[in-house]
Amino acid sequence: MKRSSWGFGQIVLLSLHVSLTTAFSDSILQILPENSGSSPHHRHRHRKIPRDDNLYCDSWRFVVEANDVGPWARIPSRCVAFVQDYVTNDRYRADSEAVADASLEFAKTVKVSGNGKDAWVFDIDETLLSNVPYYAVHGFGSETFDENSFDEWVDLAEAPALPASLRLYKELEQLGFKISLLTGRTEFQRSATSKNLDYAGYSNWERLILRGPSDHGKPATVYKSERRKELEDEGYVIHGSSGDQWSDLNGFAVAERSFKLPNPLYYIA
Repeated sequence: MKRSSWGFGQIVLLSLHVSLTTAFSDSILQILPENSGSSPHHRHRHRKIPRDDNLYCDSWRFVVEANDVGPWARIPSRCVAFVQDYVTNDRYRADSEAVADASLEFAKTVKVSGNGKDAWVFDIDETLLSNVPYYAVHGFGSETFDENSFDEWVDLAEAPALPASLRLYKELEQLGFKISLLTGRTEFQRSATSKNLDYAGYSNWERLILRGPSDHGKPATVYKSERRKELEDEGYVIHGSSGDQWSDLNGFAVAERSFKLPNPLYYIA
């Protein structure tokens, strides 16, 4: 899901672009096998994480995902290595696959009417697209979010797909669901977002809904609830919803079933 803040000069952007396209050039996020040592990101995995930090950070990630922590701005400094290890290795992919499997299991129980109104709503950032390449050069969530630099990353339109989500997306299409994309990105990012989705392998969405001028300053829960209500008012039945933030899923006009993807990098209210 999209946060809001950034900045960056052209020289820094060029450096960011070169480093990201070199290390993360594929259109689908590459998660390293546990026994692979070929990547510099994997070598960081073997930086020793103290046992007490590992236990603390694993518990911190659990309460974050359960939404027990409440609003938070940055990951704890002692958890940078832990979060880096999590989002660049098998555990993140396995957790995402488990969510996709549960989503698909539910989707197969839905009696799709065939009238074009059976809907599934997806968030985009950290749900369909991964911004791990961006956070890899911005402290894996340990730095204060900068909207300008993130906007420049979005403009590159090179965020890879989350493999589990891409699989789920394609299978929902085959089951007959109409897919709407509901993101916290703004209208001026429509072109870059569409380009990135195409690059990552997504297509045939029914709606791509972005924040307009009237949505400025609205909490994500309110904004997304209002947009879901508009879909319902048009006759859509929202059977499922997928997002990495609770604000993607909660509020009103909620889906019949909502599915939370893992994200220990940031929080959006």
